[in-house]
Parts: sequence; structure tokens; C-alpha cells
Amino acid sequence: MTDQTRWGIPQVQQKNKAVKYQKDLVTSAMECVVKMDESGITDLMIQIEAEYERKYGGNVSEKTLL
Repeated sequence: MTDQTRWGIPQVQQKNKAVKYQKDLVTSAMECVVKMDESGITDLMIQIEAEYERKYGGNVSEKTLL
């Protein structure tokens, strides 16, 4: 059994909770995707790609050296 008074245990627990929350989000989203038809899934893919580009797309272009 791990000593709960050691330094870093709360940080590990918080990280594990964050990972579990993300996995739960993916699971609940997949439950909805299963119920969609082809056009709904296509629209969702477009929205996901746009959101990903908005959040993470700028980082790639800023690192490019000419």
C-alpha cells in the first residue's frame, strides 16, 4: 500500500482523475455517435477538426523556420 502522506500523492490522484474524466467524455460521446447517421457523423467530424485546429493548429505554424 502506498504511503498517502508522501509528497506528490495528491498530484498523482488529480492527474488520474483528469485522465478518467477525459476517458468518460470520450465514452459518452461515442454513445451518441453510435446513434447518428452518416451525415451527422460527417458534420461532427468537421466540427471536431475545426475545434482541433482552433486549439492546436496555431502552434505548428509558429514553429516553422524559413
